[in-house]
Formats: sequence, structure tokens, C-alpha cells
Amino acid sequence: MTDTDRQTAKQNLLNLTRQGLEEWFADQGEKPFRARQVFQWMYQRGVDDFDAMTDLAKSLRAKLKLTAVIQPPEILSDHTASDGTRKWLLKVPGGSAIETVFIPETKRGTLCVSSQVGCSLNCTFCSTARQGYNRNLSVAEIIGQVWIANKLISEAAGDEMFTPHVTNVVMMGMGEPLMNFDNVVDAMDLMLDDLSYGLSRRRVTLSTSGVVPQIDRLREVSPVSLAVSLHAPDDKLRNQLVPINAKYPIAELLDACKRYVAGHPRKRITFEYVMIHGVNDTLEHAKQLEKVLHTVPAKVNLIPFNPFPGSDFRRSSNNAVYRFRDYLLSKNLMTTIRKTRGDDIDAACGQLAGQVQDRTRRSLKAVEA
Repeated sequence: MTDTDRQTAKQNLLNLTRQGLEEWFADQGEKPFRARQVFQWMYQRGVDDFDAMTDLAKSLRAKLKLTAVIQPPEILSDHTASDGTRKWLLKVPGGSAIETVFIPETKRGTLCVSSQVGCSLNCTFCSTARQGYNRNLSVAEIIGQVWIANKLISEAAGDEMFTPHVTNVVMMGMGEPLMNFDNVVDAMDLMLDDLSYGLSRRRVTLSTSGVVPQIDRLREVSPVSLAVSLHAPDDKLRNQLVPINAKYPIAELLDACKRYVAGHPRKRITFEYVMIHGVNDTLEHAKQLEKVLHTVPAKVNLIPFNPFPGSDFRRSSNNAVYRFRDYLLSKNLMTTIRKTRGDDIDAACGQLAGQVQDRTRRSLKAVEA
């Protein structure tokens, strides 16, 4: 057996929720409180060496070294943009790599987390979609992105301008989170757990292109905030930009959104809207959007299109973006413009591409076309 085989045979503890870790420890003949100790060492202190867990008995530490690992994805590259945005390229088994982005601000630090290797939904304005799709990420590969970011950011702390840890997580990286439902929910549970990162439910946001049945399912099992990649005010245009709309059209999607916030009068759905020149950015589009969202507790986040190689789309002018925003605000629809961050290292919204061993052959088909 090779060293790699031995590592694979061990239980990666990052794959387990707290309950799962307690059950695993019980199977090893250990008390549940030992699981909670290890849990805190892993997440609150960022420790991956069992010998460093000094409140565990030496015999237990030795046993853990034989049966378990704490193994996040491997870092292939680490780049920091001129505005402080930091992007990691992370290797995952199978020859692919994913991307994770940390956006530092004075009072918060937001981590954009990937959920799949590539994406199967083929949205036309997104660089990830051009890479095709390989597979879902495991729980360890998802929460491992938070683990890596927290560890490296805290080690580099020193700039008092920025928050030196992750305060917010957005499931807006590579992939459609709701197409990897169980692993994403378990990873978000770890983010929320008081013995790990203890993030508020308001500070963990899942972004979806509109997988309606899974939105209803998420409402039953997780309290996180919901964002919807809308990008068009009518089905004809959205079918072109977000192909899953043909299966779950706007009216059906908005009904699911209303169900998601039902009984929570202070909750709003964030609707993401990439502003693309000459495609969806006119005043008429704004008027249609306001009518569509009129009955939904909504906040609109306008996102200037971020170009990537091979795309024919262009970013809307600042005037078009401001005109669009001002109209929605005049109709009392809460609207913000997302500031572009990290575009000089291709870390901005829609630019994440990673390195995908494409099972869909989509990237090859794009070249042939």
C-alpha cells in the first residue's frame, strides 16, 4: 500500500458534521466529548496535527494518527490583487482545481466558496460555465476552503484596515450549490456551528440559478440567506442567459422565493443581476424587473459584467447601471451596485474558472463552434 492509499483509507474529519464526528468517535470506542475537543481544535484553532491537541491523551493522539486525517484541499497558487482581494487555486482529487476568493473590508471579510468542480448549468455570461463540469465537491473540500482561508488570513494579519478572518461566506464560487445539496448543507452546518466558526445565519448566503425543488428543500433544513441569479426580467431573455430557466421559469422561481421567506417578515431574497451592455441593461428592462419583483420581499444587487477570454459580452456603462439602479430605487425596491473586486487577478464575480477536467466536453465544443 502506498502513502497515498494509506491517507485515503483514513477518515478525513473535515467530512463530518459535529454529530457525525461524535458518532465516528463512538464507533472508535471514545466518549462524545473527545469529538467536541477535536472539533474545536480543527476549526477554532485551525490545527491539523493531532500531536498539537494537547488536552487529548497521548494514546488517543496516537490512535487518531493511525485512523484519521484533517485534510483540506492542496493549495496550488495564492494571489493577492491590488485591492487586497485574495484568490486561491486549490487542487482536488481527479486532476482538477477549484478557486476560492476572500474579499477583505474594514468591518468584515467575505469568502466566496465553490461547491462543484466546474458547473453543469451553462450560464452564458459565466467563465466557470465555459469550463464544463466534472463532479460535486465533498464536505471536506467545501469547508476546507473556509479552513484554509481562516488559517492563512490570520497568519498574515497585520494590516489593521482589514478584518483578519472570515465573517461572511457566500456560496457563489464555482458550481450550482443546490445541485450538490447534501454536501453543501452539511458544510454550511459546520460554518454555523458554535463550536466551529459560529457564523450567523444572516452571514452565510447560498446563491442559486433557480433549482426550484431544492429551494423548497433548503427551506426545511437550513436557515441561511438565499440569493438568486436572476439576470433578466422575462423568460425569453432568461432562457438565453440562464438555460435552467426553461425548466423552472421566472414565475415558478419567484413563488419558491416567496415560500422561502414566508413567516419571516424581515427576510429578503437577494436577486443578483449582471449588467450586460445592450442585453439586459435598458430602462425598459428595469421597468419590467420592478413589475416582476413587486410582490417579492426583494433586494436587487446589480453586478457590472466582468469580462473573460472568449466572451462576446461587454460591461454596461456606468450611466446605464446608475440609471437602472435609480429607477428601481424610485419604486422603493432596495437596490445596490456590487463593487468590482479582484478583477486584476480574475477573481471578480463570474470570472472563476479553475482547472476542470471537463466530463461534459463543453469547453471543446465551444472551441469547435
